Amino acid sequence: MRWLTKLPHSIRSASGLEWALWRKLPLIALVGTVLPLLGLALYQAFAEAASPAEARALQLAEYIVFGVIVFHWTLVITAAIGCVVVMVMKGPGYVADGLEVSHSDQPRADL
Repeated sequence: MRWLTKLPHSIRSASGLEWALWRKLPLIALVGTVLPLLGLALYQAFAEAASPAEARALQLAEYIVFGVIVFHWTLVITAAIGCVVVMVMKGPGYVADGLEVSHSDQPRADL
């Protein structure tokens, strides 16, 4: 049996927001990564680590920026997975496996 055999006369739904979002995801990922790093670079440029408290605040800012970037990446990956799911669901129909299914109007006799 061939995998992914298309159903005859199946239609594809019109594409919508998923393709527009799919095309923008690399830019969204890049901007969401660069902006926090730029903010951290500006903070490091103007901050003076003269005391241990200021050095701790600088290190805390680095951890926060790292957390924001990782969180943003997970959001982008989740949106990408959603786009792929919608694209697959809007595509043509495929043949399922050919197993016999018992129907409610014809109950099985071996129960």
